[in-house]
Amino acid sequence: MKKLVIGIGVQLGSSAVAIILAALFLPGFHLRFSGFLTAIIVFTLAQSLLVGLVAKLATKYTPALAGIASLVSTFLALVIADFGFGGININGFFTWMLAPLIVWAVTALCAVLVPRYVLKESVTN
Repeated sequence: MKKLVIGIGVQLGSSAVAIILAALFLPGFHLRFSGFLTAIIVFTLAQSLLVGLVAKLATKYTPALAGIASLVSTFLALVIADFGFGGININGFFTWMLAPLIVWAVTALCAVLVPRYVLKESVTN
């Protein structure tokens, strides 16, 4: 149970960091404080659910693309989070192309580094 709570916390935290970084680097990526927490929760939940579905569909229909399932699920989760929750607003073609890359890279990096270096003692117990 403890590992599950830590895992959820790492996912939420890494999603928040990734989205904040995307907003800092991309001029068409806007955050609003009023809906930020909701957008982070929606994004994290959508991304967690979509990664398995996209991977399964990719493996079944286009096995060569199964490796990018996580990137595709990140893009789709950003679309869902941008849809109408008020925290994230993404405008522009290049922003839509670069935002999933930034968010995917940061969340992947956090998923590897945070448990290894920051939560070393908590995860092993």
